[in-house]
Amino acid sequence: MNYYALMYDLVKDHETRRMPYREEHLKRIRAAHARGELILAGAFADPMDRALLVFRAPDRAVVEEFVRNDPYVKNGLVPKWEVRSWTVVVGNAP
Repeated sequence: MNYYALMYDLVKDHETRRMPYREEHLKRIRAAHARGELILAGAFADPMDRALLVFRAPDRAVVEEFVRNDPYVKNGLVPKWEVRSWTVVVGNAP
């Protein structure tokens, strides 16, 4: 399995604009976590301008599928995102 860091850039008024899409977004987050694909997820604070989601998956297609169907991305709350392969040195033991 490989690790991937998904980084979201968030719109300035993300905290208020996310409300109509938040429950669907969290449902997808929880489902990916339950499948073992998503390890950690959350937004940076002060300011809440970016978010980081850490995936463990066979390839980046899993992460890209998540992005394509994320209501935050589909509704313009995430104008820019990036997937990076991540070499984990500590904490990746089964």
